Amino acid sequence: MTALYFNTTRDDHRIAWLAALAITLHIVESALPSPIPGVKPGLANIITIIVLIQFGWSTAAWVNLLRVLVGSVLIGSFLSPTFILSLVGALSSLLVLRLASWLPGPKGAFGPIGYSVLAALAHMAGQFYTAYLLFIPHPALFHLLPVLMTAAVIFGLTSGFIAQRILGHGPHPLGQPSAP
Repeated sequence: MTALYFNTTRDDHRIAWLAALAITLHIVESALPSPIPGVKPGLANIITIIVLIQFGWSTAAWVNLLRVLVGSVLIGSFLSPTFILSLVGALSSLLVLRLASWLPGPKGAFGPIGYSVLAALAHMAGQFYTAYLLFIPHPALFHLLPVLMTAAVIFGLTSGFIAQRILGHGPHPLGQPSAP
């Protein structure tokens, strides 16, 4: 019997570690109660934003897609409507983040908060239109859109602020931190 070996790179290890972190947050979040069905805070998106800023869009895309695929297998939603909505939301947010990263200006012109809000809005829009097209093709569904997009802005801001603090961007919330 021969062993199967893969040549892995440092980037492969980084992606695996970051994806594991995002998957853990994804699983924790799936256990949280939701005031509105299908609306979650998007804690794993904090990791995506940090990865985007530190390592670029390609690594962020790998981490985000692995989170959706592996997370859905682990929580038992793979190939379910929940999985489809999660995948479309992730793809939508990745597309918007890619477009935003191409805009002229200094690297990271949006910063963690801007990227996070853009990603949250794209994620929600992608999920909403997929739900409308595949699962609930009723015009009354559009009455929920303002509430859902407002939730996306709130959660996007929250995730962005957390990512900003983790990255060390912006002012310290309690003034200047003391020297070590």
